[in-house]
Amino acid sequence: MDLQLEGKVALISGSTAGIGFAIASALAEEGALVIVNGRTQSAVDSAVARLKAKTHQDVQGFAGDLSLGSSAEEVARRHPHVRILVNNLGIFEPTPFAEISDSDWRRFFEVNVLSGVRLARLYLPGMKLENWGRIIFISSESAVQIPAEMIHYGMTKTAQLAVSRGLAETVAGSGITVNSILPGPTKSRGVIDFVEKLSDAEDKSFEAFEKEFFEKVRPTSLIKRFATPEEVASLVAYIASPRAAATTGAALRVDGGVIKSAF
Repeated sequence: MDLQLEGKVALISGSTAGIGFAIASALAEEGALVIVNGRTQSAVDSAVARLKAKTHQDVQGFAGDLSLGSSAEEVARRHPHVRILVNNLGIFEPTPFAEISDSDWRRFFEVNVLSGVRLARLYLPGMKLENWGRIIFISSESAVQIPAEMIHYGMTKTAQLAVSRGLAETVAGSGITVNSILPGPTKSRGVIDFVEKLSDAEDKSFEAFEKEFFEKVRPTSLIKRFATPEEVASLVAYIASPRAAATTGAALRVDGGVIKSAF
């Protein structure tokens, strides 16, 4: 299926690895002009080189911390024609509730929520001028099933759903859509590092940890494994395309069936 993305300019925040990189790759393979983002120039340069070699497309990069207002304004200045915005930048960190400080609550909100709010605010006027655009928030199944081990993370993922739906309401009747994607446990770089650290401490293989994780921590999963970043990216690429024009204001699950609900 041709997703009709040829020539569309797409910015994916936090896209030098994991789900973000997979999204950038999927969009580039469909002909979009992709802008990769990461905090360091070296990480961005490496991701750009890998994407160019893989997709044979003209990929650009922006090095900067997009949880900061100054960096958001700079990327909008350098790349004003973005019409597909994928707010993927995010952090997670298992911490007992009693140990989450006020500064950690603020840090998680700044990175996971306000980064996407600022970018949407900066790029929405251009989308309105052309009466076309896609704003996509990469949320999580944790938005619906708040994890007890990282309540502050779950809070930010729920907030993204609220922002996404509210923003979709403001552009009703236009060619702009706003949606959230809810991945389940995914084999991203952060998850791999986290699992390998725990596996080493418990002297278990990744496979053994994965089996136990889906038996005890996420028993409602229907696929009984970590999803791949590419499986998440496939849904994002479709939602970013003109073919998904009738899908807006939605929270779309690619969670492996973790959320035990038919709706």
